[in-house]
Parts: sequence; C-alpha cells; structure tokens
Amino acid sequence: MTQTITRPAPRARPAPITLTPGAEKRIADLLAKAPGPVAGVRLSTPRRGCSGLAYSIDYAEAPKPGDEAISTPAGTLFIDGGSILYLIGSVMDWVEDDFTAGFVFANPNAKGACGCGESFTV
Repeated sequence: MTQTITRPAPRARPAPITLTPGAEKRIADLLAKAPGPVAGVRLSTPRRGCSGLAYSIDYAEAPKPGDEAISTPAGTLFIDGGSILYLIGSVMDWVEDDFTAGFVFANPNAKGACGCGESFTV
C-alpha cells in the first residue's frame, strides 16, 4: 500500500525590511524623476564612514544576482545580496524637517553609529 504524505504549503517569507508610507512615497518620487529607464532603486550598505557601513540608495537599471526584490506600490526596491544580513528587521522611513531630508533607518542589527549618523557598525 502506498501512503501519500501531504506537506503544508511553504510560508511566505517576510520582506527583510519594512518601508513606511513616507519611504514608499519618496521611492515613487525618485522613480518618476529617474534619468532613464530603471527597474527600481537599490539599497546597499557599502563600507565607508567612521563606523564601517553606510546606507546607499541608487537607481537600478536591472536586478543583480543575489538581489532581494521588494515590491512596493511605488515600484521595486532591490536590496543588495551582500547587505541583506545587515538589514533584516529594519524599518526604512523618509523624514523631512526644516534642516534636512533623507531616508532614516531603524536597524535592530546596528550596534553603534558615528556621531553624524552617516554610518553604522554591526
């Protein structure tokens, strides 16, 4: 007698980061003003700054191998494959006030940051 084993459907994997409505709106603005055809924007954490890693947002003409794609109502946010482990659980927001405007990250993996907030360490 042959026995059939039914396995549950795999759970959907959560996105590595969460975007606030402000971040989604800013991504939509960036994509609307892109200098040419783009597939989305890419978030990466290049090595630079006092603490070692920084956040970088750039236009992405196409996904790169290893990129994690996050679909938003505004378009696609690609996360660089080498940066995912540094960003899991983060919240990405866009903040504007009288003096500055920029993406702000609440990153539970960051163990420290430089005084100016430009870079972080894990």
